[in-house]
Amino acid sequence: MATTLLGTGVFILPQHTLASAGDMTVWTWGLLIMAVLPLALVFAELGRRFPSAAGPAFFVRQAFGYRYGRVVGLMFLLVVPLGAPAALIMTFEFLKPLITLSPGQQLLGQVLVIAALYWLNWRGLQLSGQSQLILTLVIVVVVGAMLLAFLWQVPVLPPLPAGSGSGMLGAIGLAIWSFLGIEAITHLSAEFRDAQRDFIPAVLGGTVLVGLVYLACTWLSMLAPDSGLAMVSAYEQLLGNSGRWVIAILGIGSGIATVNVYMASAARLAWSLSQDGVLPARLQYLNRHQVPVVALLLVLGLAMLVMVLAHLAGQDFMVMVRWTNGVFVLIYTLSMLAAWRLVRRRFRPAIGVALLVCGLFAWSLGADMAYACALMLMLGLWQASVRRAPLPD
Repeated sequence: MATTLLGTGVFILPQHTLASAGDMTVWTWGLLIMAVLPLALVFAELGRRFPSAAGPAFFVRQAFGYRYGRVVGLMFLLVVPLGAPAALIMTFEFLKPLITLSPGQQLLGQVLVIAALYWLNWRGLQLSGQSQLILTLVIVVVVGAMLLAFLWQVPVLPPLPAGSGSGMLGAIGLAIWSFLGIEAITHLSAEFRDAQRDFIPAVLGGTVLVGLVYLACTWLSMLAPDSGLAMVSAYEQLLGNSGRWVIAILGIGSGIATVNVYMASAARLAWSLSQDGVLPARLQYLNRHQVPVVALLLVLGLAMLVMVLAHLAGQDFMVMVRWTNGVFVLIYTLSMLAAWRLVRRRFRPAIGVALLVCGLFAWSLGADMAYACALMLMLGLWQASVRRAPLPD
């Protein structure tokens, strides 16, 4: 669970939430962790009772019908080409302490990374779960070492601007990104030796661990909130001048690994939807490594197009993060509504709290929810037109 969630944002998002929430940022993260726990609990119960690689799309289909499940699946498929470029742009922020790149050079580097991901996935190669676990453990160890040095040295923190309710809401709208992927754990319940006993504690424990790491990074970022990359400055104040290399390597490694996972997952989802007749049959093609390369090329091509358009428009990647968060808020809301029908009644208080949390998330995003609402409306209208269309002979 921690490996899934600790990705691109762990060394960057805390600094951006400091800029929004000021001296209320630590409280903001604490409230966010408490708010996410009911969501994690309900997803854990859904995953334990209905194990499926389709995750939320499967839950919604079981509760409300096949067409609604397809809308959720297509929403996830269409958000990846937006969220993955934002994650990759965020990943390239870790290069700034090491090398100065022009905007054009950054774009070229990001395009080359996408090309490398195509080659990696075309051959059926994936970063192993063990490698991702090692990367996560190294991040936890580095953050832990920085915390120990902080407590040993007790440095003076610079003053932060006073926080406000609106600033906290803005910070929450960004920080939702840190828990995107909480639904991805649902298809792993079949891997547990005793899922009935262990699955819910594992999901909740992993969620709390991730929240504590983000809290720690927020606290450490308060050492240098106005620097280019606060975690690099904090590391160099506490542990020495190697911070730019350590944080850069961990940030770039975890960022690319996260982008790769979501690109590969989206390609598999597109392949699955093509088998169901939702998308063109050409996406069903598998190469000799059993990789859906046409679907993969489609997903990576869309991501590259979004990246180029964002570059030409001078779009801030944090706005793209908020748009992505909005789509996941809707997906999570529909999943909680499905859970109301699917899981046992004793979970309904948690579902009710989770729905209120989704409402809070939507409120914190404000106008940035427009992209998600427009996407769902477009897909809903399309599904309605398909329903009214005559069946083929």
